[in-house]
Amino acid sequence: MSAIDTLIALAIRPDIVAMHGYHVADASGYTKLDAMENPYQLPAPLLQELGARLAAATLNRYPVASYDTLKQKVCATLGVPAGYDVMLGNGSDELISILCMACARQDRRAVVLSPTPSFVMYARSAQYAGMDYVGVPLKADLTLDLPAMLAAIAEHRPALVFLSYPNNPTGNLFADSDIVAIIEALDGFGLAVVDEAYEPFAQQTFMDRLPQYDSLVVMRTVSKLGLAGIRLGYMSAAPALLAQLDKVRPPYNINVLTQTAAEFALDHVGVLNQQAAALRAARADLMAALAKFPGVQVFPSAANFILVRVPDAEAINAKLLSHKVLIKNVSKMHAVLTNCLRITVSTPAENATFLDAFAASLAA
Repeated sequence: MSAIDTLIALAIRPDIVAMHGYHVADASGYTKLDAMENPYQLPAPLLQELGARLAAATLNRYPVASYDTLKQKVCATLGVPAGYDVMLGNGSDELISILCMACARQDRRAVVLSPTPSFVMYARSAQYAGMDYVGVPLKADLTLDLPAMLAAIAEHRPALVFLSYPNNPTGNLFADSDIVAIIEALDGFGLAVVDEAYEPFAQQTFMDRLPQYDSLVVMRTVSKLGLAGIRLGYMSAAPALLAQLDKVRPPYNINVLTQTAAEFALDHVGVLNQQAAALRAARADLMAALAKFPGVQVFPSAANFILVRVPDAEAINAKLLSHKVLIKNVSKMHAVLTNCLRITVSTPAENATFLDAFAASLAA
């Protein structure tokens, strides 16, 4: 064993050494339909105005750590209930990490629980924080297995339950009554985190129910709305609970360029909402087009992506790559996703490019 191998073995946790890093595919030269991004930029006049604001940002000083102006805009613009505040994160990934760090314990192993398959960072963040992760498989039709979820909650008494709403990578909304049952089952000992990353496309939310449930946390990101590049997430919860979680947040976790860009975008949120509406319409068109292909199963979607089952996901994904179209092959994530591909909804031109490549890939 070399000196560096010995150092790593002694200094780094064995479970970290054994795991694989989070892989992000190189999309250079591809039609990029793998990451659920909004394909539309802000209109040119707004980009020019934004450039002027960014140029005026004070880069030689730390941000104002309270982020009061940005938080007030988030609360006023994005439906946070009166009397409730938000905590900001460097994307929702940081918020997930903060939740896990706050709920991990030194006296015993705490548990994170979620349906599976779901967003991979729930399990990864639990592992990073030294928590146990319990995944409860979805049913074959990709719906939530409520009896299994409630049984797992009773058995493991998790500190955190993450519920992606709608779910990534399946795209479906879990039944409202099922989520309520899980929130109520956790009352008094655990937090139910409803992750609404795709709320602009689902048009359904639990944000207005925060006053009803002390154990409810609602988390969102502006990434899917059209601001993936600035990395900004936010979450809200009962004020006393949010104050405890905020103790874990690094003091300057949102940089001044992100803050400036986000405040500007929220001043023009109507433009982003129009883009989301266009993508919802494009989703319906793309689903209808996909359903016409023989041997292709299209699953319901309330997100800005579509999950399909094809005869041979590996072969079709390889053919799509040869056509310079990048989607996400999720077929190996879980048994219920066998031969499934996930496609981001994009512009009419990019959707047409994908459909042409998809047709050729199926024919091949």
